Amino acid sequence: MPEIQKDETGTANGKPLPSHAKVVVIGGGVVGCSILFHLAKFGWKDVVLLERDELTSGSSWHAAGQIHTISSDPNISRLQGYTIDLYKEIEETSGHSVGLHMTGGFYAASTKEWYDYLKRERSKARYMGLDQEFISPKELAERHPLIDTSQYYAALWDDQDGDLDPSGATYAFAKAARVHGAQYFTHCGVTATTQRPDGSWDVTTPKGVINAEIIVNCGGLWAREVGHMQGLHIPVQPMEHHYLITEAIPEIVERMQPGGAGRLPCGIDYEANIYFRQERQGMLLGTYEPKGTPWKVEGTPWTFGHELLQPDLDRIADRLELGFERIPALANAGIKDAINGPFTFGPDGNPMIGPVPGMTNYWCAVGVMAGFCQGGGVGLTMAEWMIDGEPSIDVWAMDVARFGDWATPDWGTVKSTENYERRFVMTFPNETLPKGRLQKTTALYDRLVAKGARMGQGFGLENALWFADGPDDAHEEPTFERNRSHDYVAREVKAVQEAVGGIEIANFAKHEVKGAGARAWLDRILAGYVPKPGRLTLTPMLTPKGRLYGDLTVACLADDHFMLFGSGDMQDAHRRWFEKDLPADVSYANVSDDWHGIALSGPNSRELLARITRDDVSAEAFKFRDLRQTFVGGVPVILNRISFSGELGYEIYCKPQYLLRLAEAIEAAGADLGYHWYGARALMSMRLEKGWGAWSLEFRPDFNAVESGMEAFINWKKDFVGKEATLAAREAGPKRRLVTMAIEAEGIDVTNDEAVLKDGAAVGYVSSGGYGHRTGQSLAMGYVDAAHAAPGSELEVEILGEMYKARVLDGPSYDANGANMRG
Repeated sequence: MPEIQKDETGTANGKPLPSHAKVVVIGGGVVGCSILFHLAKFGWKDVVLLERDELTSGSSWHAAGQIHTISSDPNISRLQGYTIDLYKEIEETSGHSVGLHMTGGFYAASTKEWYDYLKRERSKARYMGLDQEFISPKELAERHPLIDTSQYYAALWDDQDGDLDPSGATYAFAKAARVHGAQYFTHCGVTATTQRPDGSWDVTTPKGVINAEIIVNCGGLWAREVGHMQGLHIPVQPMEHHYLITEAIPEIVERMQPGGAGRLPCGIDYEANIYFRQERQGMLLGTYEPKGTPWKVEGTPWTFGHELLQPDLDRIADRLELGFERIPALANAGIKDAINGPFTFGPDGNPMIGPVPGMTNYWCAVGVMAGFCQGGGVGLTMAEWMIDGEPSIDVWAMDVARFGDWATPDWGTVKSTENYERRFVMTFPNETLPKGRLQKTTALYDRLVAKGARMGQGFGLENALWFADGPDDAHEEPTFERNRSHDYVAREVKAVQEAVGGIEIANFAKHEVKGAGARAWLDRILAGYVPKPGRLTLTPMLTPKGRLYGDLTVACLADDHFMLFGSGDMQDAHRRWFEKDLPADVSYANVSDDWHGIALSGPNSRELLARITRDDVSAEAFKFRDLRQTFVGGVPVILNRISFSGELGYEIYCKPQYLLRLAEAIEAAGADLGYHWYGARALMSMRLEKGWGAWSLEFRPDFNAVESGMEAFINWKKDFVGKEATLAAREAGPKRRLVTMAIEAEGIDVTNDEAVLKDGAAVGYVSSGGYGHRTGQSLAMGYVDAAHAAPGSELEVEILGEMYKARVLDGPSYDANGANMRG
């Protein structure tokens, strides 16, 4: 059984509860204690943590304590590496042991698919500078002789993996925070959070009230309940989770004798759905059962604490059989303890951290299921974000703003359960997950599905990925290689290139800005040109440190009325950004759900448009980057002449109630013009051929405007947020640049995060890629060292462990001068 520790010195060294704090952290698990530590270490001493029971109460105390660096998101992997490196520091600072065992660890592949997955992980590790290598089954047997390695292709080895004492690590964070000047109070639960008119918070406890400038919900199992105090509904769900601890195993007893081989490494077997490590002279074996069991859907009782749930080994019997098959010594070992405890999962398995959109001075760090892998990195990120105004790296994969109001508690339970069940189940680049669907749909959903649309989901909204020959044909098998949608996407691209295609654009974000000060405000927060009435411009939006925080199309409807179009996934993050310092003479609203629409693209798009509007839309009367409020298909619209396909194109935005009428008009008018619906995959293929970046792939806060190529859209004649940092970056010159590469590959393409190499050394990575159907070549975009970014540079990309030749292109591979879209 995990050991429970108590703070032998009482609460905050006997000090009374202060009346004020810069930050109050609610929750004394590993994440809350890490945030407290980082804030104090970085200089904010007036910070307080409140825990309703003992530190570690909830999930932290009964965690398995296995630590590793691999994550689906590279920046989370970096933060996990930071977390593991941090344990020695907090142990030294606090004088409290974390029980760290750096044994190394491995990820075993017993199928070709998992071997391919690990090849992708190793490729990411190359450019991230992580020390990972493949070892053969023979080498695996030497490092972990209890495993039957006959079923494995190989294993990916990482020296940084291991295990620790969960309670020890949590207390080390808390005590190290106290060394740096912070305070924490146990047996001091929060009973209410009330916001004052000045934006600060009164935090009520049985020991008094603290007024806090900022509060942080680190409630863990009680994250939902803490949120409810302020009307916040966080879509996380505690899940029951089992692991076993065996009696002593003779082979391990022998290894641990003086002169023996020592502690066994930890491991993960994906197909068997198990993780395992040595625990004293036995082993710990954990699993994620294929049918997850949500715990306390209605809410976590406040009386729950250092308690476990009744084990139900029947639920994991099949996993145990596989575990005994892979590690035969387990079958002969008695079970010492069967642990079943609740852990809080998020809808996609990643944490939910950061300032909560729509709220002032309210932050959260919840759903950190892998707290002992990620807790240090979460604490670092949160402290940087609060103190500096932005994290040092892009943490979108953990940002609470990736979920909007559509992410309801019911939806959160469904998706969190799905994620739990898929913890060790591979998700392929082309795969769409089945649960939590139809949360948000448009008026065209049934119509497009009937036409063969294979749907995906973005920010809760269903959108078409590609079109098959009817609904019964709209299927594909998960794969790392080109899938069956390839030829269908080619057909869609051909229609756009030669005739006219339409794509639904409800999933683009729309932000409305009005007021006498709107233009001046936009001029400050946007780095590019703010257009005149009736015109559109593309502009980057930068952080004070010069990092990209948006690439937006700005439409000027009137001198005091603007619409900004951008990433649908980022809409709440951008809302949070816009509302942060909004002047009194400016009004802002996220109106993404108020405007749906259809984009037309292709040489026949002007003729189609002319048939369904009374406006003159000739090239002379309606120029590239013009816009107008008018009527199309008999409905009121905002009509933009702009294109993301690289062909002549228009975006037609209407209110949702008019969308079906607009679609019917377009289909009828385009029947003899070769009209064809197309989806996101075709659009992404066409934008690759133009060398246009996409948000969250090429454009994100890891990069500045100079290295990303967005410098070309900056208006240097004005002052704007991030100007000083961007000037410094331009003066210094970029160390890396965004490039487009042609890849010599057949039947397979890059997706993202593959390493780019020169003479065997990693010089960059792929941000996105795919097949360019108009040019007939495999393409990739990515960031490479400036020394290798010149057009014509010969490089290599790694795809599933194989090296493919790559050549840096000199501009777009299709319609280089943009004549098609400007025609």
